[in-house]
Amino acid sequence: MKKIFITSQYPGESVKRLSEKYDVVVYPKSTLPTHEELLENAKDSVALITTVADVVNKKLIDCCPDLKIVFNSGVGYENVDIPYASEKGIFVTNTPNVLTETTADLAWALMFSVARRIIEADTYVREGQFACGHPSLLLGMNIHEKTLGVYGMGRIGSAVARRAKGFNMRVIYQNRNNNQKAEDETGAEFVDFETLLKESDFIVITAPLTEETRGRFGQEEFQKMKSTSIIVNVGRGPIIKEAELASALKDGLIWGAGLDVFENEPQVNEELLNLKNTVLVPHIGSASVETREKMVDMAVTSVELALRGEVPKYLVNPEVIKTVEY
Repeated sequence: MKKIFITSQYPGESVKRLSEKYDVVVYPKSTLPTHEELLENAKDSVALITTVADVVNKKLIDCCPDLKIVFNSGVGYENVDIPYASEKGIFVTNTPNVLTETTADLAWALMFSVARRIIEADTYVREGQFACGHPSLLLGMNIHEKTLGVYGMGRIGSAVARRAKGFNMRVIYQNRNNNQKAEDETGAEFVDFETLLKESDFIVITAPLTEETRGRFGQEEFQKMKSTSIIVNVGRGPIIKEAELASALKDGLIWGAGLDVFENEPQVNEELLNLKNTVLVPHIGSASVETREKMVDMAVTSVELALRGEVPKYLVNPEVIKTVEY
């Protein structure tokens, strides 16, 4: 039977569909495989179902001479060597729609957690420190009627902005180009980057990682932000210079930060780990039962199409269509 390797375990029953026709190997540990384990387990596979943390490079592709598709669970695909995959006639697909709302939910969860000091408050109670409700106890920041700045007004950015309506917030955004659809749906205002920094009470990063966005937020940018502002990143870690963020938080240039992604995942800047005005979560933007079930169902459908010689949906390398041979 043809072999399919899945690099992590998913909820739901969709994988069973593949098991009826193929030799499906699922990485059994609760952690992701090392690259050496990835090479060993993926060898001779005709399909790979990967995460954005799995490096799908030339070495991995070459150990799978009959590989037809790499299904990458997530929006980003910088972990895959797209030019080489295309050269070898391999489909590469992602999940651009299914995780939009779930990731936007997490962005708001981080906003609330930082602004209202939820982690600190939880720890305070668990450690037995709660004796009375003093008026100055764990004072946080309001979210309602503030200014939300969105950096990257794509699907996720638009979903984040849409939620701001319920909190009577002004929404401004920065993007490569203005997004008229998002403006019509959310009332968001397209502004330049300087205005975004100076006027936002909350900045939520949802942009992809590009040469333009890499390192976009550093010391210079934090100095232009309000001292009461909060930054949230559910986009890509390297968009923020973590060491400079830690310094800005310690020096009071900004008020707090909520991060789902990190500059050198899974490593996290040690100074950030020691700060109380940060909320740090391990890249769980799409981590709901419902969304992960949808993602694996998309994966199974895409793999089935590719192995039948059909073009799967959400292809990120359409140029490969001309080179595929069956």
